Amino acid sequence: MTAMTPTRTEPDLSFLLDHTSHVLRTQMSAALAEIGLTSRMHCVLVHALEEERTQIQLAEIGDMDKTTMVVTVDALESAGLAERRPSSRDRRARIIAVTESGALLAVQSQAIVDRVHKDALGALPEDDRTALLRSLNQLATGHLATPAESPAPVRRARQSKK
Repeated sequence: MTAMTPTRTEPDLSFLLDHTSHVLRTQMSAALAEIGLTSRMHCVLVHALEEERTQIQLAEIGDMDKTTMVVTVDALESAGLAERRPSSRDRRARIIAVTESGALLAVQSQAIVDRVHKDALGALPEDDRTALLRSLNQLATGHLATPAESPAPVRRARQSKK
């Protein structure tokens, strides 16, 4: 008995978003590696520079679990790019403070991130680029803003190690 493949009635949006997101992350990872950073390290540096933030706040912004955040901050500290300090607002809390070297590298890494995004969007005609960004923003702030409750947790795709 041969099973019949169901007829698709809509484009496979999940595949399109997952695939393009994965490829963009690999391009970003390779570009940032040229200056010795990971995407997570870039995220922590940039957001820690914006305002005084705790490790937990930065983990939430970067969508990192506690263990990943600790490893990321440890790497930034070892490289002399950031340090853990008591908060000026709450002495019980510790913040991630970016060093002068870290701030200089954050400027470089932001230029790299911007270039990778510009290159990806540059593959599209300008009208399509504008429509894509508008549409993705509408989805991200509207229908796809909040994950659905699910009895089984949905895992995010991981990058394969070479």
